[in-house]
Amino acid sequence: MSSSRQWALRMAQGFVLLLLLSSAALSVRAQTGVDLSPEQSNRVRAQRVDEAIRLLGKEVKFAQDGVFTVATSVAFLPFGSYATDNKTVVGSETDMAQLVADSLGRRLVIVPVAWADWPLGLQSGKFDAVVANVTVTEARKEKFDFSTYRTDQLGVYVAKDSPIREIKAPRDLAGLRVIVGASTNQELILLRWNRQNVAAGLQPVEIQYYDDDAVQRLALQSGRADAYLGPNAIAAFEAATVGKTRLVGTFAGGWPLTAEIAVTTRKGSGLADAVTQALNAQIANGNYARALKRWNLDSEAIPQSRTNPPGLPKS
Repeated sequence: MSSSRQWALRMAQGFVLLLLLSSAALSVRAQTGVDLSPEQSNRVRAQRVDEAIRLLGKEVKFAQDGVFTVATSVAFLPFGSYATDNKTVVGSETDMAQLVADSLGRRLVIVPVAWADWPLGLQSGKFDAVVANVTVTEARKEKFDFSTYRTDQLGVYVAKDSPIREIKAPRDLAGLRVIVGASTNQELILLRWNRQNVAAGLQPVEIQYYDDDAVQRLALQSGRADAYLGPNAIAAFEAATVGKTRLVGTFAGGWPLTAEIAVTTRKGSGLADAVTQALNAQIANGNYARALKRWNLDSEAIPQSRTNPPGLPKS
């Protein structure tokens, strides 16, 4: 077979695969049992919190008058996805942003962004905050402020028929082919573990990166990769609904280092203390717990929001 025909065949096979995966994704959305309607009538709403509004710094410049503009990712449930109208963003991160917007007495506007694009968009003032499962790290604290709202639970997942039964420590990943998201705290953690393993004389991890989520899933299910390291909530949701992967290890933060997920704002923008107060008001009145429960994220609840707590170290 000529190289051109081989290329055409691979392209056709890839197109069919993507169609099948897209169809499966739609089926999953239908089977989740969560509210994917654009109306979101069950979303938890809040009253304005005057104590939070008084903490808004004089230097605060919102992207729009009367609006709290928040960037989020729409890549994965339960954090974010499009509703059945294919344009309204729904998910746990949007619900959390709504509680903060209500507390500040402002209308919420959601801006879908790719993960790699949120830092520049936030720094340029395109939006006021990011609520997209962003983990507090010491490196990020140099450029951004944080108001925490969840623990950072990570999970290691493998294909359902994988011979790997359990990952209990970093050394268990030695020699494996592990998928991780680029420029994420999971990557930072995995790189640190790999250095520790190599220094201890163990085999290095083969780290794999994929820009396309469908190709990433195929790599794991076909055996081209051994495991996936990422946010546990996302992977657990997919494992429960798709049924092609399973959990082999879970932990909080950096094993044993810990970290929290936070609403991210521009450094020195004057928003962080107000957002933290807003979150603590919702924790106190029960709205916060109800919002997390709506997306089965109860296990990631925190007792108190903090402004710029210790984050994952740089190395």
